Amino acid sequence: MTTTLLELKSVEKKFAAKSAWFQSKQFVHAVNGVSFELNERETIGIVGESGCGKSTTGRCVLRLIEPTSGEVIFQGKDITKLNKNEINQIRKNIQMVFQDPMASMNPKLTIREILSEPLIAHKIPRSEHEKLLSETVKLVGLSENYLARFPHEMSGGQRQRIGIARAIILKPKIVILDEPVSALDVSVQSQILNLLQDLQEELGLSYLFISHDLGVVEHVAHRVGVMYLGEMVEIANKEELFENPLHPYTKALISAIPKTDPDEVKERITLKGELPSPSNPPTGCKFHPRCIFAQDICKTSKPEIREVEGRKVACHLV
Repeated sequence: MTTTLLELKSVEKKFAAKSAWFQSKQFVHAVNGVSFELNERETIGIVGESGCGKSTTGRCVLRLIEPTSGEVIFQGKDITKLNKNEINQIRKNIQMVFQDPMASMNPKLTIREILSEPLIAHKIPRSEHEKLLSETVKLVGLSENYLARFPHEMSGGQRQRIGIARAIILKPKIVILDEPVSALDVSVQSQILNLLQDLQEELGLSYLFISHDLGVVEHVAHRVGVMYLGEMVEIANKEELFENPLHPYTKALISAIPKTDPDEVKERITLKGELPSPSNPPTGCKFHPRCIFAQDICKTSKPEIREVEGRKVACHLV
């Protein structure tokens, strides 16, 4: 039986922005009505172009950014309605790994001090610290000697292993991975991805994997959600999505994945125009100005995301 750990229901995040005309206030919908579930031991990949709202969605789950509306339900509790003490308890079970490990670490602290911070914050008994530190660095493929080092004394891949160690040291149920390998060399990327899969198997973790690289997501995800201008346009099992994408935007993204076989014949779908401004999105379907299949209904009527062929998709033409 599948156990749902996390459920997002119509999550929305609006940011206020001043207009140049008379300094009037406008609102940018960074995330608009996003809904999905994350199950136990599952990896959901969230993909899309830069600025589509992927990272904002991940941060709304932890309330690092406060959602404007909607529900984020973890094990029956709506995170958006919890007080400060209650949300801190939830954060013990939901941790995050950031894109740039160097920027997310205090350069003045040793690795031992960096990994001890979550233990101190969540009042883990001091007598257990050394054991947890030793176990965790070994889990991520490093020796205990690294505990005495500073972040600048390590390579990018080693720093990201420490970022992962910091996230798993409290034994969470969910880890949000925000572009965890995009800043790394390709050879190091594969090592980190294999490490994440090993940790998921060993610790029973669930991942929310945010990335713009569909090749990486295809390697690690069980299900994939595609976002465009703050909205989810398609959610499907990985195999179904990559073999038979239904939304035109998903088709364009998948067609842009580099070929690994030189003899493979692949049609490239080129998107028209530029990404519209999120402060002034198009009417109807937000994707219609760039869609080669767009019809009149797409310009006037917004498609609702609905069940189609065992997946969810928001497109009038499907």
